[in-house]
Amino acid sequence: MAGSGVAHMRPESDPVLSVDQMVVEFPVGRGQKVHAVSGMNIDLLPGETLGILGESGCGKSSAGRAIMQEPSPTSGTVRLLDHELTGLKIKPLRKARSRMQMIMQDPVSSLNPRRRVRDLVAEGLAIWGYDGDDMDASIRETLTAVGLDPDAVWDRRPHELSGGQCQRVCIARALMMNPDVLICDEPVSALDVSVQAQILNLLERTKEKYDLSMIFIAHDVSVVKNISDRVMVLYLGKTCEVLPSQGMQTRALHPYTRTLIASIPGGEQAFSSDDPVAGDLVEEKPRSAATTELPSPLNPPSGCRFRTRCPLATEQCAAEEPQLREVGQGHFIACHNVATGIV
Repeated sequence: MAGSGVAHMRPESDPVLSVDQMVVEFPVGRGQKVHAVSGMNIDLLPGETLGILGESGCGKSSAGRAIMQEPSPTSGTVRLLDHELTGLKIKPLRKARSRMQMIMQDPVSSLNPRRRVRDLVAEGLAIWGYDGDDMDASIRETLTAVGLDPDAVWDRRPHELSGGQCQRVCIARALMMNPDVLICDEPVSALDVSVQAQILNLLERTKEKYDLSMIFIAHDVSVVKNISDRVMVLYLGKTCEVLPSQGMQTRALHPYTRTLIASIPGGEQAFSSDDPVAGDLVEEKPRSAATTELPSPLNPPSGCRFRTRCPLATEQCAAEEPQLREVGQGHFIACHNVATGIV
């Protein structure tokens, strides 16, 4: 269930991005605060894509922005390559995090409506004072790499482009900075299904061509599964499950992950008691949850945060927060019931 722990971290690896015990809270007055992210731990390896999955309000976007230090997390650390980002002053922070770029959910509103495509793509380098003779050539090369005809879009403004074209411009703008890490915050949720496939394929090709590591944030199980190497499932700011994307639809054990998978067409038929990973931990007879309402992040439930919606909740779930533990190769789960064989 929704818990804490560092069992899924890979200490022997050399991550390009490392997040340690990150907490993100927002004050809302009268001494209250929103618990957006609570104790998140991430290690992102070179060339890896980590998918962060969860429904709206689980803290996915807050986590992505906190990693970018926009704003900085309430506590915890974020390390990018050799740079500790948390605690840096503004100028060194801006320089250090230039190696990490973010693609926003709404491509149109993330672009300055008054600027032309040429200037939008060159914006990052212009901010850092780069004005080399080969600037136009670099812009044209990058626009071509993201599937845009430079001659057709060079002097256009965002309102003259489609949503998919605007998202390609956003990707090109990020690539111009030659980043090591690309954070994609719901990059296809505002696009048509056919355009979504084009952008996802583009991200895959871009990742290979530019040797990128990516964090892909989304609420769509199918999208996250197809583009990610590893998937982290969040609920109310807590990590529920971390597992490889391959075979995710049949290997998932956490009640919340299974609920997300069951919500997609055909997802309810994904699980079987013959699954080699789940084994006898998979229950063929489904149980109904007490409620489907998401608890308030102002006052999250004690113990396991998913317990108010979990069909398997026990008294232990209310009294004790579960810790992430390994249940298979590269598969970690925070759930008392799976650990004791109840599921």
